[in-house]
Amino acid sequence: MTTTIDNLDTIAVRMVLTSHGDALFFADPDSLREWTGLQLKHRLFAWHEPSFYGTELELVKVGELEAIVLPAEEVIPFFASGPLLAHMEWKWEDDAARLAELAPLLAECLEKRLYAPDLAAYRSGSLRWSWDAAAVGATFGQARRDELDLKNSSWSDEARDGLKAAFSAAVMSRFYGTEPDEADLRREFPALFARENAAAATAGLDDESWLVQIGWKADVAPFRPLLQLLEPCEGDEHSRWRLRFVLQDKSDPAKLRRVRLGDDGSAVGKWPDAWAEAIRSRSDGWLQRLRASLPHDRLSRGEDVLGKPLDDEAAWRFLNEDSRRLLEAGWQVLLPAWWEAASRKKPRLRAAVQSEDESKERGGIKSLFGLEAILSFNWRISIGGADLNEEEFDELLARGERLVKFRDRWIVLDPALIAQIRRMMEGMDKSQGLSFQDVLQLHLLSQAETDAGADGGATDAGAETFGTDAAHVELDVELNAHLTGLFAKINQQSEWPRLDPPAGLRAELRSYQQDGFTWLAFLRRFGLGACLADDMGLGKTVQLIAYLLYAKEQADEGMGLPSLIVCPTSVLGNWQKEISRFAPSLRVAMHYGSGRKNGDAFRNEARSVDVILTSFATASLDQETLAGFQWGAVCLDEAQNIKNAGTRQAAAVKSFPALHRIALTGTPIENRLAELWSIYDFIVPTYLGAAKSFQERFASPIEREQDGRRTAELKRLVKPFMLRRKKKDPAIQLDLPDKNEMKTYVPLTSEQAALYDNCVKELLEKLKKLDGIQRKGAILGALTRLKQACDHPALLDEDMGTELEDGPLHTEAIVARSSKLERLLAMVKELREADERCLIFTQYIGMGKMIQDVLQRELDEPVLYLNGSTPKAQRDRMVERFQSRDLPPSEQPNVFILSLKAGGVGLNLTAANHVFHFDRWWNPAVENQATDRAYRMGQTRDVQVHKFISLGTLEERIDEMLVNKQQLSDNVISSSEGWITELSTDALRELFSLRRD
Repeated sequence: MTTTIDNLDTIAVRMVLTSHGDALFFADPDSLREWTGLQLKHRLFAWHEPSFYGTELELVKVGELEAIVLPAEEVIPFFASGPLLAHMEWKWEDDAARLAELAPLLAECLEKRLYAPDLAAYRSGSLRWSWDAAAVGATFGQARRDELDLKNSSWSDEARDGLKAAFSAAVMSRFYGTEPDEADLRREFPALFARENAAAATAGLDDESWLVQIGWKADVAPFRPLLQLLEPCEGDEHSRWRLRFVLQDKSDPAKLRRVRLGDDGSAVGKWPDAWAEAIRSRSDGWLQRLRASLPHDRLSRGEDVLGKPLDDEAAWRFLNEDSRRLLEAGWQVLLPAWWEAASRKKPRLRAAVQSEDESKERGGIKSLFGLEAILSFNWRISIGGADLNEEEFDELLARGERLVKFRDRWIVLDPALIAQIRRMMEGMDKSQGLSFQDVLQLHLLSQAETDAGADGGATDAGAETFGTDAAHVELDVELNAHLTGLFAKINQQSEWPRLDPPAGLRAELRSYQQDGFTWLAFLRRFGLGACLADDMGLGKTVQLIAYLLYAKEQADEGMGLPSLIVCPTSVLGNWQKEISRFAPSLRVAMHYGSGRKNGDAFRNEARSVDVILTSFATASLDQETLAGFQWGAVCLDEAQNIKNAGTRQAAAVKSFPALHRIALTGTPIENRLAELWSIYDFIVPTYLGAAKSFQERFASPIEREQDGRRTAELKRLVKPFMLRRKKKDPAIQLDLPDKNEMKTYVPLTSEQAALYDNCVKELLEKLKKLDGIQRKGAILGALTRLKQACDHPALLDEDMGTELEDGPLHTEAIVARSSKLERLLAMVKELREADERCLIFTQYIGMGKMIQDVLQRELDEPVLYLNGSTPKAQRDRMVERFQSRDLPPSEQPNVFILSLKAGGVGLNLTAANHVFHFDRWWNPAVENQATDRAYRMGQTRDVQVHKFISLGTLEERIDEMLVNKQQLSDNVISSSEGWITELSTDALRELFSLRRD
């Protein structure tokens, strides 16, 4: 009822508590004045800070009324101390009035933490909190405790439940509302969150006893109840297994007092008088909990419900099943000391590889070459810590018992376990032996288990787990001395045998490159494939060249077969150049282009050389020719080209027979684990299983579920055959020079070559008619067109604007027209995979824009481009953005394209540690100035400089002049290219003409 008294408005407020504890407020509909829900909210919660003064509270329709919803966790605090508008007179009606009277006491319960988890809620599978009546009485007196006894109050059942829910929500919000706090609660009271067997765990317990059991309250009893399993007495054939109920003295845990529990809940035994009352009050609860936790046939009638002895079958069931249920129900169980040790040790079936002498005596295969090599073995079985040979195992099984005493040790023979061991033994024919691949895999998987903390003995063994939840058996391999040494070398770099660099190598190998060459040669001895996956710039090429020289030197050991290198077309020339540079004694033939051989001519050529070079595309076209020859080694450069196992070129290279297989790649995995599988299917076929089984066993669990165990297993399996070093590795960084310059040789595409030839022919025709300034102009014009042809054919088009239309397919077509652009894209992708940044210098605006467009599409990130027309303010912003590390990933540029003149001086771009010279300026000082944008004070990483050179063109010819100091001097080499115009026509023909070799 609303009236005006001394200018105060009076509002009568009603409240309903939902089952979740939320409060619904509305004005009394019988009031003379109507209040809308919004009006009431503005007044009732005008000073309520947690709801931002009511603005965050929602309004709902309840029948014809409009109610305000106050979340459960705020209900008790609001009624206890929520400030209200002083110029209003508030009248609480019904439940609102009752809660306003009770709330201060509930708030004190919250403040003094006089609450506990609710047993009834726990039994129903949830975590709820209620006030602790006993603690309230002890703190505030019996009168205050009676106030909280809702059973005798006027609260309805629904309102009582809502009040309890509101109190529970306030507890969780105030004390356990944040994740770290709840995590602390889980750690301190794990039983609160193990609610699957709540009925058994709380059978026979009242609230107080349950709080003691879960550790919420201290147990003041001087003892703790335990169940103890006793094994038969040694030497007494009539003795049986027995289960008994005991009380452990808390002051002296070694003292156990047996108690016989009767089926009427009574307890009989000898104990101190001070224990009597506590035992009497608890004994019936103990009996109820036993009945809820043990099978009915385990309990007997009379004065000792545990008096029935156990046969071997029942004892085995208690050890394996009943004891677990008792532990889950909150009991402490004492089992024989040997059981804990035996149960920690997983059952294992071991294939013990015979020594070389044993293998020879029994007809085993002694030689070891490749994953297919066969090894003889004998079975060993480990159960419960006991090691048995096959004959001893059969003898125990013949006794038909589940608990067997063997060599003073009890052994549990689980039928499901025995059946699993039998199936595994039958699935591997001992007379056929084990392949070296099987032995290696089992050994590596056992190492993963050891690292994860699994129990390990003195034997060097490998393991793979088989079976269901009922029977987990690990299949091990026990290594002989020879294999133990070999596997140590495979897995540990410190064990690799050191080799001197081949005599014919014209390079100084850095220490990690020496390690890489040694590793490749070591694996070659055993026919084991290799994936050299060093970061770009660490010298995979020179390591393989050292290996190829080593292979040639081993020719007198029956390994004098030629090697085949398969690589992208864009790096064929680079390989030819690098082999000539570092290993001039290697005889090299190119299997590429229209002049390539086949049949007997090819075989004769292959036998006459040490190395054959071919491209992935040619390898696919000439699969039959290349697969019909036995290779000493097949080596894939940029092996990510076979990441899709379903492609024709992947199938082709995998069909080439070889004593050794090597893959070089800086990115063994770009997107999916299936790519790694495809590379391994080349270097060690069948090692990672079929594609489907690999997907099910590794790829799906790791990619979808981030399965840590499968990840560890896969790492163990791939490690022996992959060597991956990164530039950021401390040992590598110390070993690299400050600035590492590399030349990248790329061939022209057929389109580029045709345009290049035409330019040369046109120039030579013009020079017959021109002289003086006109001749110089014609030469400079032709020079520009030739350099543009080396970069991209589109630079010679009249209309560049149509080249970069939208669409990924068109982008692919643009890239395919230029070997330089194709190679640049591959290298930039690789360095971005390693989260590194780069600068790209080019002389041509059109080329810069094309590179920017292609890289932005392919990398899906911003790419900057600065040239002479870039305003200073914009130029400064570009530099600031590139140098930043604070921008969001979608806004952070990591690739900066610059024109040589505009970006070659005056900029500090130390965020980059790669520099690409897409086209050459031919003045070392100018190029070094550009490189120094990244290689300068403030640079903390080694800088990799990549200079692109088109094979057979004037770019290669002038680079040779710079290297050999032919025809050029420091005075001639200047910032201009005028010196070229002074050359004779014959010299120009020699300089410009495209070389086909």
